[in-house]
Amino acid sequence: MEAMRIAIDARKLRDYGIGTYVRNLIRELARIDSTTRYSVLCREQDCEVVRDLGPNFHAVTESAGAYSIGEQFAVPLDLRREHADLFHAPHYVLPPLTPCRSIVTIHDCIHLRFPQYLPNRLAYAYAKASMWAAAHRAARVITVSEASKRDILSYFNIPESRVEVIYNAIDERFWREPPADEMDRVRERYQLNAPFVLYTGTIKPHKNLERLIEAFNMLRQAPFLKHVQLLIIGDEISKYAALRRTVHRYKLHKHVRFFGFVSDRTLAALYRLADVFVFPSLYEGFGLPPLEAMASGTPVITSNVSSLPEVVGEAALMIDPYDPEAIAGAMRRVLTDASLRSELRTRGLDRARSFSWERSIRRVRDIYDEVLNA
Repeated sequence: MEAMRIAIDARKLRDYGIGTYVRNLIRELARIDSTTRYSVLCREQDCEVVRDLGPNFHAVTESAGAYSIGEQFAVPLDLRREHADLFHAPHYVLPPLTPCRSIVTIHDCIHLRFPQYLPNRLAYAYAKASMWAAAHRAARVITVSEASKRDILSYFNIPESRVEVIYNAIDERFWREPPADEMDRVRERYQLNAPFVLYTGTIKPHKNLERLIEAFNMLRQAPFLKHVQLLIIGDEISKYAALRRTVHRYKLHKHVRFFGFVSDRTLAALYRLADVFVFPSLYEGFGLPPLEAMASGTPVITSNVSSLPEVVGEAALMIDPYDPEAIAGAMRRVLTDASLRSELRTRGLDRARSFSWERSIRRVRDIYDEVLNA
């Protein structure tokens, strides 16, 4: 009997967010399945990564841009050449000419909730049409939280039975304690000589960083917290000028530090060196950074909206992200209460352990069989 042929779009392998999902999807599939033939659509520089997964993984070079007109034709051609029985689109683009059964992962509806992030109305129309078509055409829609499932059902009016929630999990690197010399290197390189509050993630308006900076200013009004710093890690900070303006408005330029992109090794150390991790986002499909901080043993403060309560459970301090005073109060509590910090560390580690990429991807693999055998 000939092996099943499953194609996966991995062109976003190196991206934030979806890239984490794609990397763990193909890595876990390689661990649990050595008989299915996987055709992995990827950029030329990622072909070696795919080939290293095993003899049943075949790299298919695809240069069509994500969210481009070209991908609408190039991807179906790849699927025909590979004789794919099933196609998994790990983001919301599922070309109309797809010649086989398909599954789509829709992580969130952020482009519909926050259309101002897109460059123009045409981009919004493309995103909305693509998501609608993918949700209606796919045999099954996978999403990453009950909150995202509610959004998908609300926006796209598809049967609830076709939408399955499969949680994300944490990359293995965040479970490993960095060596002492690595921790010392990061502490010295970034001159981390005072307690600090950490944020890491993308730098976009819905991440609510202006209110975080305002709350940090309130926190520092207490004389015994004047020495605390705020570290903000994320790419494309230069595109969000309002953040710098907020820092200067409160005269915090010596106390708020923007690091931009850092390596995974450095990030793992920074999570562990932080006194508290704050993630006041207004909307998340899942929200991995709070879990990564928990796995690193760092107390977490996060929002009581969207998917975040579902992800962190009882293991974090929850705040109203629209209330800077509430954010400041939660930071003050964690920074000044050693027993609370200890309790949050213990709860956070337990909560983080409840998420597993292996368990999640085994369920994805089961869905492949269910769709193919339907």
